[in-house]
Amino acid sequence: MLRIPWKRKQGSKSYAYLCARVRAMKSKLLPKEDYPRLMNMEVAEITRFIEDSEYKADVDELAQKYDGANLTEHALNQNLALTYRKLLNISAGEAHSMISSYFMRWDIWNIKAILRGKRYGASDDEILESVVSAGQFGYHDLITLVQKDTPEIVGILEQNYPLTDYSEDRLDHFENVLDKYYYERLTGIEAVRNPKSKSHRLFSEMIRTEIDIINLKTLFRSAKAGISREQIIGMLIPGGLKLNVIALKKLAGIPFGEFVTSLKDYSYWEPISGIATEDMESLISVEIGLDKYGLEYATQTSHYYPLSIVPIMDYILSKKNEVDNIRMIVRGKEVGLPDDVIRSKLVL
Repeated sequence: MLRIPWKRKQGSKSYAYLCARVRAMKSKLLPKEDYPRLMNMEVAEITRFIEDSEYKADVDELAQKYDGANLTEHALNQNLALTYRKLLNISAGEAHSMISSYFMRWDIWNIKAILRGKRYGASDDEILESVVSAGQFGYHDLITLVQKDTPEIVGILEQNYPLTDYSEDRLDHFENVLDKYYYERLTGIEAVRNPKSKSHRLFSEMIRTEIDIINLKTLFRSAKAGISREQIIGMLIPGGLKLNVIALKKLAGIPFGEFVTSLKDYSYWEPISGIATEDMESLISVEIGLDKYGLEYATQTSHYYPLSIVPIMDYILSKKNEVDNIRMIVRGKEVGLPDDVIRSKLVL
């Protein structure tokens, strides 16, 4: 269903052409004003609403097999995968290389989703609801993997991924290993490790900012849970833009109140300054604030550098955020979450 061969177009396409295509694609994203409307709808109404947008072909195709929230879930995932593959098909040269490297994240996402589903006894269909074939794995590759048992899956994957000695009892550990592997590979490519052009530099800064945000979330959760310094350091990802290894080690393992106070020295403090407090009970608002920072950083930078990799990355992030928001609303409605709880989890 989603198997589309990657074609690397011959010749070079200018950023002017690619960014013009991406601007047109971004103009079709749902405006923020639509989300309050979605919050007032039931699941069936939301499905009909997105069927009148860029998701029509996906909803129409999958309606023969799924219904309710499952239909919306599969339609969102299919549309996201096809959208990302379209970006690969219309890009070339350094832009294609950077986008392709970034999309390896979906291979890691899918491996974790499959192993997690197997660990907790999810059905094949339930696992397939979570996968997005936007990386090297096509949809049929993922179906083939899901249909196997865990030892077979690990045997296939450990040839290319760090899953040696995999144990279901240490799933969290291996998920962290996979995340580190992805960012180690990504920060190791020439465009990030040794940026020589403007687009390479901007791409490098965006990736390293993303690492900082991930590490901040890990530090918040760990400090709140009182995890030991050694455990925290083992979970952190090197290569951030403003939080280098020395800074991360200073922040790891200190009491929650002291940790929050220490963040005031960093630019990441501003988007969470009115949220993060010593006595806060939930970290949801902090994580949403950090996610908003990442999106706004990409959008603002794209205005300054309209003919570079940044507008493409801005669209990639914005598209995923739209899918995440719609999914959150639909799944929240399905299980009967209060509207204020659903709303608190949206990144707008």
